[in-house]
Amino acid sequence: MTLSNELVLDASNISVQFGGLLAVNDVSFNIPKKSVVSLIGPNGAGKTTFFNVLTGLYKPSEGKVMFGDREITDLPPHKIASIGLARTFQNIRLFGLMTAEENLLVAMHSHLKSGIASTILRTPRQRKEEKEALDTAREILDFVGIGKWSSEYARNLSYGDQRRLEVARALALKPEILLLDEPTAGMNPQESAVFVDFVHRVRDARDVAILLIEHDMSVVMSVSERITVLDRGEKIAEGTPEEIRSNQRVIEAYLGKAASEGRGK
Repeated sequence: MTLSNELVLDASNISVQFGGLLAVNDVSFNIPKKSVVSLIGPNGAGKTTFFNVLTGLYKPSEGKVMFGDREITDLPPHKIASIGLARTFQNIRLFGLMTAEENLLVAMHSHLKSGIASTILRTPRQRKEEKEALDTAREILDFVGIGKWSSEYARNLSYGDQRRLEVARALALKPEILLLDEPTAGMNPQESAVFVDFVHRVRDARDVAILLIEHDMSVVMSVSERITVLDRGEKIAEGTPEEIRSNQRVIEAYLGKAASEGRGK
């Protein structure tokens, strides 16, 4: 698929400093509309720090982040999520003692229009909105493939289904951009291969752009239309999977390091 010239997110000249440590150094990065792009690099490359800037957890020392024509650099995470940028986490963060359905309804709460009084009085408008939210939650759970577990506690789901529930919860926010942090962590090769197809289905059916931070290079190469590589806080390469696979600097900084570690095991 050809990348769109229309950007949904544009981060320019981002630097992040923690005391004397320059974790991210003058990195520019964008996400085209309805694209699947990945951010990779060895441990300590600055991926998570940069990711956290995009979602509002960290404020950059320099640079700015644009979401469409709106600057979001200084917005808090909940505000960024409410305007269309949703994320999952490397470590699963579900409400274990809530059902799959309830996890989505909690996420959707910020989009509901009924006030406290309407909720207490159970007005017709509130009941209608509640039913619509429940229908939407069930539709999303069906879409990600866990509809039959809608009434199951999240903690009782398999690891792979918990990952799908995290994606479902993010989709409940009706995002324009979905950020996935190590989505295949803990998955076996078969589950990871299925996830690649799942990512493309999410992008195509839900009309979203997707950014992945991912350690599994087979997943990255299979799912991405563009890959950006960080090393020691700097962007060292950006291009198609084919370009990244043959980039000598990337091979030395990341792929080669992974290969040498594999040979040493």
